[in-house]
Amino acid sequence: MPQAGLNGRRGFQPRGKALGGSSAINAMVYARGHPRDYDNWAAMGNTGWSYDDVLPYFKKSEANAIHRESSFHGVDGPLSVTNLRSPSPLNEVFLKACQSRGIPYNPDPNGADHDGCYRVQVTQKDGERHSAAAAFIHPNLDRTNLDVRTDAHINRVLFDQRRAAGVEYRRDDRLGSVRARREVVVSAGAFGTPQILMASGLGPGAHLKRFGIAPVLDVPGVGQNLQDHISALLIYRARIPDHTIGISTTGVARLLKAAWEWRRHRTGLMTSCVAESGVYYRTSPDVEVSDMEMELIVGIADDHGRKQHLGHGYSAHLLLARPKSTGEVRLASPDTRVPPLIDPRYFSHPYDMETLVKGTQIALDIMNSAEFDPYRKDMLIRYDRDDPQQIEETLRDHADTEYHPCGTCRMGPDGDPMAVVDPELRVRGIDGLRIADASVIPRVTSNNIQAPVVMIGEKCADLIRN
Repeated sequence: MPQAGLNGRRGFQPRGKALGGSSAINAMVYARGHPRDYDNWAAMGNTGWSYDDVLPYFKKSEANAIHRESSFHGVDGPLSVTNLRSPSPLNEVFLKACQSRGIPYNPDPNGADHDGCYRVQVTQKDGERHSAAAAFIHPNLDRTNLDVRTDAHINRVLFDQRRAAGVEYRRDDRLGSVRARREVVVSAGAFGTPQILMASGLGPGAHLKRFGIAPVLDVPGVGQNLQDHISALLIYRARIPDHTIGISTTGVARLLKAAWEWRRHRTGLMTSCVAESGVYYRTSPDVEVSDMEMELIVGIADDHGRKQHLGHGYSAHLLLARPKSTGEVRLASPDTRVPPLIDPRYFSHPYDMETLVKGTQIALDIMNSAEFDPYRKDMLIRYDRDDPQQIEETLRDHADTEYHPCGTCRMGPDGDPMAVVDPELRVRGIDGLRIADASVIPRVTSNNIQAPVVMIGEKCADLIRN
């Protein structure tokens, strides 16, 4: 929906409609967030979700090829996590620039310490994407108790009174259904899960009746509490084409060579996740935990790459780690094939703009440091470092999602009227129905959410076993 905080612009919210969900299209960055993120979940009444509680599930899912001796990492899980095989030398320039501004280097932001500048870890195996499907589904396709049905679009959850009895789906324009002996687990993401629940009769009663949907249960929190990282983008044209991805004779030749190298050696430019290094930093010394993150992009990433420019450059994505603005997801139609109405309400809380302006000023200091002098040319979108009002206006014209939506079926304790699931991920008031995806996150973690979502899946499996 048009965003008042973005001067009426509409954002772009793609989802991965494939086995493995959005892990099939994301940037592959493996980042857990700060331990305090999960301690805050527990403090909100979500027993069993503190950092100490969830760390074993992060480790269980992970096969980390680098941090093999660390007590914070797993080495024999199904999901491959490693360093990039062929990172750009521009990352070293970025890391030195961060350190010149007093920010220390952190060899493992998913380990004992979170703050500092770092080289990203990615979900890759043998130089290619290792999605959730590749890790958890493909190796188990021969199991007799697993039936994977692709090209099947979920219409609704089926109920017997207030018990989930199965799901109805559409495949090849024909309706089908699956009955559940024990439980139904919904994992359709921060947009898909609330849409399916509302189309099934679980959601705000008045909203459902407007579409002729008979409520099975009035659940006011379904679709509420939408959270997302809002992202600013600093784009610099490069003086030289070295170490960047670009549209030029040199750039095209480099990509052709990279394709050959990848096919032969599984190394080179084709293994890049584009966002190859980053930094967690604070907008003020009195901020206890980093409230900003920035990642170096080794190319011109205008509008997340949807706007193409000739030549070479590099960019910096900086995101607000813990936004306070919340939005909602609503039905546009009772037909789940029709996209829902998504309203993140970016910048609706004053904290978000105030903090992102400060974070942008610090990011400009890093990107304008002497280390980048041999590479830096003009900015594609100008930010005036010493004019907060100009920065705010530019953010409203250009800021957008960092693709981390969550929270729309949030987890919460008894007595929380907006909680959709309890700490065991069971939908309140309904028997035999759980949710295991980003929608249950009560407060967004401080960076990419792929790793937290995998952790949620691992923990949900244990909850079901128990």
